[in-house]
Formats: sequence, C-alpha cells, structure tokens
Amino acid sequence: MDFIDLKSQYAALRDNINARIQVVLDHGQYILGPEVKEMESALVAYTGAKHCISVASGTEALLICLMALDLQPGDEVITSPFTFAATAEMIVLAGGVPVFVDIEPDTANIDATLIEAAITARTKAIMPVSLYGQVADMDAINAIADKHGLAVIEDAAQSFGASYQQKKSCNLSTFGCTSFFPSKPLGCYGDGGAIFTSDDKLAQACREIRTHGQSQRYLHTRLGVGGRMDTLQCAVVLGKLDRFGWEIERRLALGDAYRAKLQAAAPGLQLLAVRDDRDCVWAQYTVFVDDREAVQARLKTAGIPTAVHYPRPLHHQPAYARYARPEDCPHSIAAAQRVMSLPMSADLTDEQQDRVVVALAAALS
Repeated sequence: MDFIDLKSQYAALRDNINARIQVVLDHGQYILGPEVKEMESALVAYTGAKHCISVASGTEALLICLMALDLQPGDEVITSPFTFAATAEMIVLAGGVPVFVDIEPDTANIDATLIEAAITARTKAIMPVSLYGQVADMDAINAIADKHGLAVIEDAAQSFGASYQQKKSCNLSTFGCTSFFPSKPLGCYGDGGAIFTSDDKLAQACREIRTHGQSQRYLHTRLGVGGRMDTLQCAVVLGKLDRFGWEIERRLALGDAYRAKLQAAAPGLQLLAVRDDRDCVWAQYTVFVDDREAVQARLKTAGIPTAVHYPRPLHHQPAYARYARPEDCPHSIAAAQRVMSLPMSADLTDEQQDRVVVALAAALS
C-alpha cells in the first residue's frame, strides 16, 4: 500500500495528462506558455478569487506575497509553529520576524483567540496555516487583521479544494497561497504553486515579482525573483482538473469513513476535530497517538505506511529557536509528540482503508 497513491491517479488520467503535455512539447513555449494563463483562469473560476498568479512553488508563493506587502527588516508576521518550515522560512528570508502563536489542541490550527495579544507596533501580517486540509478560523483572524490594519496570508499548501463557510480556501483573506507539490490535493509532477488575491495592485505586484520585478521586458521596477511555474507543470494541473471535483468529494467521504471506522474499532483514539462551518480535504489523515514510534513499527510490520507531520514545532528547530522560548506554545509541543498520518489519497480503496483501521486498532492494543 502506498502512503499516497499517485500511480492509480495517473492511470485514471493518463490520456488527458499525456495529451496536455504533448501539446506543450509541440508548441515549445515552456515558460509562460498559453497553459499558464489557462490554468490561472480555471483556478480563478474554481476559487472565486479575482486573481491567480502561478509561481514556482508554494514556498515561493509565500515569499512573493511578503515582498508584495513590502515587508521590511524587523517587521513581524504572526504564524503557527506547528507547520512545515517553509512558513517561517520565508518570513525570515524576507527580512521579517516570525512570531509564534500556539495551536488549538483539537484541530492543530492556529488559535485565533491568542493572536491579538501577540500584535505589536512592528506587526505587518498574520499567516495562518490551513493544516492537514482544514482552514483555520478565518473570520476571527480577518476581524483582528481589519482592526489593526494588517494583511492576512493564508498558507493553504494543504487545503486547496477545502471550504470555509461556503467559500473556498485561497479566497478568504488578503492572499491565499497553495502548493502543487505532487502529494498535495491538487498536485503537478514537480514543483509548482499559486497565489490568489482579489486586490488588483497586489496581484500586479506579485506578477512583477515572479519575473524578476519586471513590469515589462527588461524594465525592472521592483526587486523580484525567478518564480514562474513552468508550462509543463501547468499542463499537468490542467490534465487533472476534470477529475478534481470527484477527488475532493472522495477525500471528504474517506475522511468521514475513517472517523466512523476508527471510532468503532479504536474508541480511545484521539481524532482531529473538524469544525461545523468548514470541511477538511485531508492532505494528510492525521490522528494523535501515544508511544508513536512503537505504533508506527507495528503498522510497518503489518504493511501499513505512516508519516509524521510534524515531529518538532518550529521553535524547537535550530534555525528558528531564537524566535521563542522552548516552553512556549505547549499545545504545539504536545501535538508534535503525538501526531501520526495514515494513508490517504482519493484513490485509496475502501478495502485498503479497512486494512489500515484493523491494523491500527491492533497496534494500539
């Protein structure tokens, strides 16, 4: 069993993806070819955001947004320490200071009730992470941001396709940034990502920044990066879009099935909470277990792959330890010690899911 089954997905989409790739090979416009704008237009229609700017990766998306906001050295960005390093990494690379706010212990998303106390005169933005495929409490976060004149950047690398109060992730705040890394809910076959915004000026800034700050060819009006998503990867995403709606519905159904089956087979197991006003597209189906290494070893023996997202909060990572005290954010510390992700993808079969549930129940007992 694969942890994420990309082979079955490709088998279902082979003709469509291959045809899309062949068109690019035939026209030869590998950088900013017509598929780039076609994909951006399709994703605008899907999310409801006014602008989509494709970029080289989800990581690059975060950096470009911070640059578009004109982040200055010493400016602070409030975020979660329980996330992949790229979230804080881009804040630091842009010259900013990450300010870590703890998570909700049941959802593992940033605790919006703690954000306002972390705001200072240097705060420039709030960067919540939509972890595991569930959006954070964006209404509360946006209200705090509006009150203090701050931008909000949703790190939606894991949540493309998710909904919050009937709106799509990536169309909930100043910016939404997603990743098309192959394992993500909507993935390409390399690196890729996108920025979403409904602010015309910020969209223009992002487009210029992704092409070395050019407002037109060889006229560099701002500092930029080489941050374009290549045409072949956009073609792959386009090749997957016809099936994407079904895949999201399948992820939601598998998440519900995991919950029901695990509650029956392992009633003491702590599951991730999903709030009533949103859904979760389960980029990773994550549970909380004690004695994690032993449980993982038993599952491996049973042929069930697992992963840990993430084993250390960022303020316990050497590169970011200076931004918080080791004892800060206790819920993030506790989650890092207990989270474990199970096999999950739209092509996971019911029979495979049953194997996972039976094996996990046995491993826990």
